[in-house]
Amino acid sequence: MKKEQSSLDTFVSGSVSSAVLKNVLPAIAAMIMVLIYNLADTFFIGQTNNDYMVAAVNLATPVFLLFMSLGTLFGMGGTSLISRALGAGKMEYAKKVSSFCMWAGIFIGAVCSILLLVFAEPLSILLGASSETLGYTKTYLSIVSLSGIFSIISNCYTNIVRAEGKSTTAMMGTLIGNLLNVILDPIMILGFNWGVAGAAIATVIGNFVGALYYLIYFWRGHSILSIKLSDFSMKDKICSGVLSIGIPAALGNILMSISQIITNSRMSGYGDMAVAAYGVSAKVLMIVSLVGIGIGQGIQPLLGYCFGARNKERFQKSLHFSIFFAFILCTALTVLCYIFTPQIVIAFLTNEKALSLGTQFSRIMLTTAWLFGIFYVLMNALQAIGAASASLIISLCRQGLIYIPSVFILEALIGLNGLAWAQPVADVLSLVLEVIIYKVVTSNYRKLKAASGSLERDLNYEKQ
Repeated sequence: MKKEQSSLDTFVSGSVSSAVLKNVLPAIAAMIMVLIYNLADTFFIGQTNNDYMVAAVNLATPVFLLFMSLGTLFGMGGTSLISRALGAGKMEYAKKVSSFCMWAGIFIGAVCSILLLVFAEPLSILLGASSETLGYTKTYLSIVSLSGIFSIISNCYTNIVRAEGKSTTAMMGTLIGNLLNVILDPIMILGFNWGVAGAAIATVIGNFVGALYYLIYFWRGHSILSIKLSDFSMKDKICSGVLSIGIPAALGNILMSISQIITNSRMSGYGDMAVAAYGVSAKVLMIVSLVGIGIGQGIQPLLGYCFGARNKERFQKSLHFSIFFAFILCTALTVLCYIFTPQIVIAFLTNEKALSLGTQFSRIMLTTAWLFGIFYVLMNALQAIGAASASLIISLCRQGLIYIPSVFILEALIGLNGLAWAQPVADVLSLVLEVIIYKVVTSNYRKLKAASGSLERDLNYEKQ
């Protein structure tokens, strides 16, 4: 019990600001490493001076993000359920949830890898690959399909380990895997002259090592949770509890992938350089968005624990400090990215038309990036308290019901730039919707308290 309590001390005691920063900063560091990995792939491919390769990687990226989305499904869903269970002192239940996430993730990852490997070529065509980019896109997808299980495990447990208060440990798997990927990129892309195949191989190796880190962590008995098959269970609403929060969390990423596929398809009508430019502008936007995601993911276990322990005051103070911190950091990053957009874009593209469009698209999409921190903190707060329906509505709207129609409407109204303006429009409207929904859900903390009690009864916890 002493071991269990020591890892959870930051959730229970100490100042709110230090508790938030202790959980958020490692999560931000992990997301920055994800950012560096994403930028490195595009950067070193760009050094081949073949912008068709850049376009191909951008076309294939949304499909790879689907693997990450599945990791998010089990990671965020599991984290929400585990943190609330730990807050209520239900250790055995938390272990069963952790084991369920591991083995369900392995099964789903294997199925998706096989499907992607078999259908790589028709999928590449569906993504909008032209005759010049088809071969590159198919190659990248075929190789990356091998990383399915590893990507899911890595993305799942970088979240779940945070649920037991070990934010630095949770960061390390992502950090190690992505750092290795970045090191291997120039060797395999440029040194071995493997191009997109080298980028894909580096991705597979990085994800394998990241997953292995978390497996070793559990095998050595350092966790209060479990990945043992003997602890696997779908009873007591474990499956539904994980999926009810995990699906809305993953749906945002899945819809983001689908929306990118749709936008890339529309962009392809303006030429391969437009596709390459849009892909790079998405990378620029990612500089701000991944930091916002890191803050949201970092704060979720703390908020979930406070909710499970029915500590209203600490919950509210943690939330308010997180919103303030996220707003300041994302605003500063947005300003910096806007000022240095040309210098960022030129690192990835060589074609004059692609450079011009990349700068133009990036500055359009950055107009609302300063709102990302607020959006992701509120989203993860809803997930932390188990507000599954609210999370689902927001996820459906931001990258689906709001964004996708915006793509077609704005393109019809203002042409090519309309495809770039669709994201800022979706950002503003979805944030307004999120604030309204959050106020409705949390208007009376007594209802949250009642929901916590109801959750405890529904899950049929057993006292340890």
